[in-house]
Amino acid sequence: MAKIEIYSSPFCGFCFRAKDLLNKKGVAFEEIDVMMNPSRKAEMLQRSNGGRTVPQIFINDRHIGGCDDLFAVEAKGELDALLSAAT
Repeated sequence: MAKIEIYSSPFCGFCFRAKDLLNKKGVAFEEIDVMMNPSRKAEMLQRSNGGRTVPQIFINDRHIGGCDDLFAVEAKGELDALLSAAT
């Protein structure tokens, strides 16, 4: 099973959509709330090469991007393979 991390904040519609897609896929993920844990925002910025918006999504330490990027990977038919890859 893949290691999935999502940097998010409450009340973020894009975060909700990304998490909803992953929940529908039946995969577990770690949610990192950058609003409640502001020190983690610097970590998010570094890992995402300056991505300032949430969500920032990582699958097996590979930066996927934001919500639209996650849905683009799904539309290309590549998401299931990423999610099933072992860490």
